[in-house]
Amino acid sequence: MKRTPITDVWQFLTEPAWYTVVFWLLALASIAIAVATWRRDPTQRALTPLIDWPLRFFVGAMWWQQSLWKLPPYYQDDPTAPFGTAGLSFWMKQMADFAPFGLQANFVKNVVLPNFYLFAPVVYLTEVAIAVSLMLGLLTRLGGLLGFLMALNLWAGLYVAPHEWPWTYFFLVVIQAVYTLHPPGHSLGLDALARARPAAAGWWARLVAVAG
Repeated sequence: MKRTPITDVWQFLTEPAWYTVVFWLLALASIAIAVATWRRDPTQRALTPLIDWPLRFFVGAMWWQQSLWKLPPYYQDDPTAPFGTAGLSFWMKQMADFAPFGLQANFVKNVVLPNFYLFAPVVYLTEVAIAVSLMLGLLTRLGGLLGFLMALNLWAGLYVAPHEWPWTYFFLVVIQAVYTLHPPGHSLGLDALARARPAAAGWWARLVAVAG
């Protein structure tokens, strides 16, 4: 069968694995949060939040999916492949070989790759944090900023890598910059829920005011 966007999405949503179950739980939680926010905050009952919510969810789902080919403990999608030929180590090696900025290339080559299993969990957990932030609308200014920095690193590091289109990463930089400046969790997310009940939320509302 020829691959299509529909078959790819179906495979992603039905693959028998623990991370598929977690994704569905996040999706259901996002829906429940949106419904609760809609009911409690009259300002959320508008077309713009209703559109913003699925858009940020889909961007979060993209980060979640990208974390799946760098799962611990091997941080690659083929544990039998030699180091540097699959998964996260392959793309780090691409950065070391092709990053147009010498400082970044040397850092990846001389610091990151020799200490791969120190840096790999940081990369994986950061991407998962960005995904959860956007899918649930949780501290989305912080999630947007983390995504912006990750996307900027990808754009700079893979700008001239073979078969890469630098605009792909640049558009991701733009999206995450917008989310940093205009946190999407204010639309039917946990951030909006906290802002709607500041007295009850207490310290959480203050945290959301800064990071959400």
